[in-house]
Amino acid sequence: MAKLPSTLFDKIWDLHSVGQRQDGRHLLYIDRHIIHELHVPHAFSKFSSSARPLRRRDLTAIVQDHTVPTRPGLELTSEHIKQARGYAAQYGIRLIEVDSPEHGIVHIVSAEQGFAMPGYTLACPDSHASTVGALGCLSFGCGTSELEHILATQTIVIDKPKQMLVKLNGALQKGVGAKDVALHLIRTLGVNAGRGYAVEFSGSCVASMTLEERMTLCNMSIEWGCRTSIVSPDQKVFEWYESRNLLPSQSLELQEMKEYWDGLHSDLDANFDLVHVIDCDCIVPQISWGTDPSQVVSVTESIPSLKQFDSQVQIQASKALDYMGLAEGQAMVGLSIDRVFIGSCSNSRIGDLRAAAQLIQGRKVASHVKAIVVPGSTSIKRQAELEGLDQLFIAAGFEWHNPGCSMCAGANGEIGLPGERCVSTSNRNYENRQGRAVKTHLSSPLMAAAAALKGHICDVRDLY
Repeated sequence: MAKLPSTLFDKIWDLHSVGQRQDGRHLLYIDRHIIHELHVPHAFSKFSSSARPLRRRDLTAIVQDHTVPTRPGLELTSEHIKQARGYAAQYGIRLIEVDSPEHGIVHIVSAEQGFAMPGYTLACPDSHASTVGALGCLSFGCGTSELEHILATQTIVIDKPKQMLVKLNGALQKGVGAKDVALHLIRTLGVNAGRGYAVEFSGSCVASMTLEERMTLCNMSIEWGCRTSIVSPDQKVFEWYESRNLLPSQSLELQEMKEYWDGLHSDLDANFDLVHVIDCDCIVPQISWGTDPSQVVSVTESIPSLKQFDSQVQIQASKALDYMGLAEGQAMVGLSIDRVFIGSCSNSRIGDLRAAAQLIQGRKVASHVKAIVVPGSTSIKRQAELEGLDQLFIAAGFEWHNPGCSMCAGANGEIGLPGERCVSTSNRNYENRQGRAVKTHLSSPLMAAAAALKGHICDVRDLY
């Protein structure tokens, strides 16, 4: 009997499916499990009280990132960091410490250290676990109870999501990046459009993106409700792992791995529950005006009239404008800012830093703006310093920090002052996320760097 066409998602899912419970939920085997310290105390205290053994310590790792101060010279005083060390020692779990050359944000470390690989399943107690979908890894964010279940069984209990294909066609203009595509997508489809779906990204625009840009795209998919997202691995993925010495050394094992990777794509006639086709040729730099990632406009546009929204969205938009101190019809260009943050698991990779550094070279940050750059990992920081990017940022007036989540999470004390307006490359702009009453505008690294130089929101294309 001929095999039915299958999606990339189904190919990985079926290979890892343990079974289906009577309540309809599924048990899915997890190849790798990576945890950040913010969730360690609660989850491990409950797990310890159950007296159950850890199922696979060799497939589990803990990373210190969310509560790590990134300002050079600060003492690490977080109780979460201390408890992560204690539980890692108690259970014999690999711990990536702050002073380790492997240190970084959990979703970046997952890719750099080979925890995430094409065809693997990965779980992390953080919503942005989908970042590594860019490498062809099927990854899921999990809650505390799910985390306990994985620690005990190496399986996750999960509802099987529906499947959506998003074809991103065309080529991006100069000054436009993956973050702009992601924000445009959320704005166009809606902040809840992906709820209940696993998304596969494809199309000529995705094919032309670097792996780091694809990571930004997959990272931001969570912001429109997706359960997870994935991209079929191609030659760029193979070369990326090869450059990091993460491939098998034995030729037979390498050949078998390549054959498996070559099959990690959706079949031509595979069935998706929903398909969206987006023309990326006309996308311009994006900037958020509100307090969720769908409240976005092209930088050349004004804030939309509330009349164009339905009644419930009007209420939310009006509340967002009040918080942001803005008005419908107001232009974004020229809006004065106080702070710029370039970092987070969305946009702190070496390509992001290179692009921003090239833009600011020979220029100065506006005198009233506090601007910081936080590399996503020690490896990225080391590479940036090797290329002299740190000196370009410092010469322009940016602060150069150590790796960590920094202002994206705010759990480390790195926040803005009340009332400040911040252009940020992070993935969320919720009220008070970057500090009490801080007004966050989401953007790409290029748009953030341009705003730092001008002292106000501007179109980065005007700086070329």
